[in-house]
Amino acid sequence: MADEIINRVAQSKLVVIDLEDFYPQGERVLFDIKDWLYEGFVLREKDFRHHVKEHDWSQYKNQYVALICSTDAIIPAWAYMLITIELASYSKKTIIGDLNTLETSIYQSIINGLDLDSYQEKPIIIKGCSNKPVPENAYILLTEVLQPIAKSIMYGEACSSVPLFKKKK
Repeated sequence: MADEIINRVAQSKLVVIDLEDFYPQGERVLFDIKDWLYEGFVLREKDFRHHVKEHDWSQYKNQYVALICSTDAIIPAWAYMLITIELASYSKKTIIGDLNTLETSIYQSIINGLDLDSYQEKPIIIKGCSNKPVPENAYILLTEVLQPIAKSIMYGEACSSVPLFKKKK
Protein backbone atom coordinates (compact mmCIF):
# COMPACT_ATOMS: atom_id res chain seq x y z
CA MET A 1 0.00 0.00 0.00
CA ALA A 2 3.04 2.28 0.05
CA ASP A 3 2.87 2.64 -3.72
CA GLU A 4 1.73 6.06 -4.79
CA ILE A 5 -1.07 6.25 -7.35
CA ILE A 6 0.19 7.96 -10.50
CA ASN A 7 -2.16 9.65 -12.92
CA ARG A 8 -0.59 8.59 -16.22
CA VAL A 9 -3.24 10.46 -18.23
CA ALA A 10 -2.28 13.77 -16.62
CA GLN A 11 1.40 13.07 -17.35
CA SER A 12 0.85 12.06 -20.96
CA LYS A 13 0.92 14.30 -24.02
CA LEU A 14 -2.77 13.56 -24.45
CA VAL A 15 -4.86 16.68 -25.08
CA VAL A 16 -8.52 16.63 -24.02
CA ILE A 17 -10.87 19.04 -25.78
CA ASP A 18 -14.25 19.61 -24.16
CA LEU A 19 -16.50 21.56 -26.52
CA GLU A 20 -18.63 22.52 -23.54
CA ASP A 21 -15.71 24.73 -22.40
CA PHE A 22 -16.24 26.87 -25.49
CA TYR A 23 -20.00 27.31 -24.96
CA PRO A 24 -20.65 31.08 -25.18
CA GLN A 25 -23.00 32.78 -22.76
CA GLY A 26 -26.07 34.49 -24.18
CA GLU A 27 -29.71 33.61 -24.58
CA ARG A 28 -30.76 31.85 -27.76
CA VAL A 29 -33.95 33.24 -29.32
CA LEU A 30 -36.18 31.91 -32.08
CA PHE A 31 -37.74 34.85 -33.96
CA ASP A 32 -40.75 33.81 -36.06
CA ILE A 33 -41.82 36.36 -38.67
CA LYS A 34 -45.15 34.67 -39.48
CA ASP A 35 -47.08 37.20 -37.39
CA TRP A 36 -45.77 39.97 -39.62
CA LEU A 37 -47.28 38.37 -42.74
CA TYR A 38 -50.77 38.93 -44.05
CA GLU A 39 -52.79 35.90 -42.90
CA GLY A 40 -49.45 34.32 -41.97
CA PHE A 41 -48.55 33.66 -45.62
CA VAL A 42 -48.18 36.84 -47.67
CA LEU A 43 -45.37 39.33 -47.18
CA ARG A 44 -46.62 42.80 -47.96
CA GLU A 45 -43.56 44.99 -48.18
CA LYS A 46 -45.08 48.17 -46.75
CA ASP A 47 -46.62 46.34 -43.74
CA PHE A 48 -43.49 44.28 -43.19
CA ARG A 49 -41.26 47.35 -43.20
CA HIS A 50 -43.61 49.00 -40.70
CA HIS A 51 -43.29 46.02 -38.32
CA VAL A 52 -39.51 46.09 -38.65
CA LYS A 53 -39.40 49.83 -37.99
CA GLU A 54 -41.70 49.70 -34.94
CA HIS A 55 -40.23 46.60 -33.29
CA ASP A 56 -38.11 47.03 -30.14
CA TRP A 57 -34.83 45.46 -31.28
CA SER A 58 -32.99 46.37 -28.08
CA GLN A 59 -34.61 43.39 -26.34
CA TYR A 60 -32.18 41.15 -28.27
CA LYS A 61 -29.06 42.74 -26.79
CA ASN A 62 -26.32 40.11 -26.35
CA GLN A 63 -28.59 37.34 -27.60
CA TYR A 64 -28.18 34.84 -30.43
CA VAL A 65 -31.12 35.04 -32.83
CA ALA A 66 -32.47 32.39 -35.22
CA LEU A 67 -34.91 33.78 -37.79
CA ILE A 68 -37.66 31.50 -39.05
CA CYS A 69 -41.03 31.55 -40.70
CA SER A 70 -43.09 28.70 -39.30
CA THR A 71 -45.62 28.81 -42.12
CA ASP A 72 -45.09 27.67 -45.70
CA ALA A 73 -44.80 31.26 -46.89
CA ILE A 74 -42.17 32.14 -49.45
CA ILE A 75 -39.99 34.77 -47.84
CA PRO A 76 -37.64 36.83 -50.02
CA ALA A 77 -34.04 37.08 -48.84
CA TRP A 78 -34.30 40.86 -48.41
CA ALA A 79 -36.84 40.41 -45.59
CA TYR A 80 -34.37 38.47 -43.45
CA MET A 81 -31.62 40.90 -44.46
CA LEU A 82 -33.74 43.86 -43.31
CA ILE A 83 -34.27 42.25 -39.90
CA THR A 84 -30.57 41.40 -39.65
CA ILE A 85 -29.64 45.03 -40.27
CA GLU A 86 -31.82 46.06 -37.32
CA LEU A 87 -30.42 43.29 -35.11
CA ALA A 88 -26.78 44.00 -36.02
CA SER A 89 -26.16 46.49 -33.23
CA TYR A 90 -27.81 44.28 -30.58
CA SER A 91 -27.51 40.55 -31.24
CA LYS A 92 -24.31 38.56 -30.99
CA LYS A 93 -25.23 36.53 -34.06
CA THR A 94 -28.22 36.23 -36.39
CA ILE A 95 -28.95 33.33 -38.74
CA ILE A 96 -31.85 31.92 -40.74
CA GLY A 97 -32.84 28.57 -39.30
CA ASP A 98 -33.84 26.76 -36.12
CA LEU A 99 -32.06 26.78 -32.75
CA ASN A 100 -29.94 23.73 -33.65
CA THR A 101 -28.74 25.48 -36.80
CA LEU A 102 -27.96 28.52 -34.65
CA GLU A 103 -25.86 26.45 -32.23
CA THR A 104 -24.02 24.83 -35.12
CA SER A 105 -23.27 28.25 -36.60
CA ILE A 106 -22.01 29.55 -33.25
CA TYR A 107 -19.71 26.57 -32.83
CA GLN A 108 -18.52 26.80 -36.43
CA SER A 109 -17.31 30.33 -35.72
CA ILE A 110 -15.63 29.22 -32.49
CA ILE A 111 -13.92 26.20 -34.07
CA ASN A 112 -12.76 28.20 -37.10
CA GLY A 113 -11.19 30.71 -34.69
CA LEU A 114 -9.26 28.16 -32.62
CA ASP A 115 -5.49 28.44 -32.37
CA LEU A 116 -4.51 24.99 -33.58
CA ASP A 117 -0.79 25.22 -32.76
CA SER A 118 -1.19 23.49 -29.39
CA TYR A 119 -2.83 20.48 -31.09
CA GLN A 120 -0.09 19.92 -33.68
CA GLU A 121 1.08 16.27 -33.72
CA LYS A 122 -0.68 15.54 -30.42
CA PRO A 123 -2.98 12.66 -29.46
CA ILE A 124 -6.37 14.28 -28.89
CA ILE A 125 -9.49 13.15 -27.10
CA ILE A 126 -12.66 15.01 -27.97
CA LYS A 127 -14.71 14.74 -24.82
CA GLY A 128 -18.31 13.65 -25.20
CA CYS A 129 -21.30 13.88 -22.90
CA SER A 130 -21.83 17.55 -22.16
CA ASN A 131 -24.37 19.26 -19.94
CA LYS A 132 -24.68 22.22 -22.30
CA PRO A 133 -26.36 21.96 -25.71
CA VAL A 134 -23.32 21.25 -27.87
CA PRO A 135 -24.65 20.33 -31.33
CA GLU A 136 -23.51 17.06 -32.87
CA ASN A 137 -22.24 18.98 -35.88
CA ALA A 138 -19.69 20.71 -33.63
CA TYR A 139 -17.94 17.37 -33.10
CA ILE A 140 -17.73 16.85 -36.85
CA LEU A 141 -16.48 20.38 -37.45
CA LEU A 142 -13.80 19.96 -34.79
CA THR A 143 -12.74 16.60 -36.22
CA GLU A 144 -12.37 18.15 -39.68
CA VAL A 145 -10.00 20.86 -38.48
CA LEU A 146 -7.98 18.54 -36.22
CA GLN A 147 -7.48 15.60 -38.58
CA PRO A 148 -4.81 17.23 -40.77
CA ILE A 149 -2.70 18.24 -37.75
CA ALA A 150 -3.35 15.71 -34.96
CA LYS A 151 -1.32 12.60 -34.29
CA SER A 152 -4.52 10.78 -33.33
CA ILE A 153 -8.13 11.59 -32.51
CA MET A 154 -10.30 9.75 -30.00
CA TYR A 155 -13.77 10.37 -28.62
CA GLY A 156 -14.97 9.98 -25.05
CA GLU A 157 -13.00 10.01 -21.80
CA ALA A 158 -9.34 9.17 -21.22
CA CYS A 159 -10.35 5.97 -19.38
CA SER A 160 -12.67 4.73 -22.15
CA SER A 161 -12.07 6.51 -25.42
CA VAL A 162 -13.07 5.34 -28.88
CA PRO A 163 -10.22 5.60 -31.40
CA LEU A 164 -11.29 7.46 -34.54
CA PHE A 165 -8.14 8.42 -36.41
CA LYS A 166 -4.42 7.74 -36.30
CA LYS A 167 -1.97 9.48 -38.62
CA LYS A 168 -0.04 7.10 -40.85
CA LYS A 169 3.72 7.18 -40.42
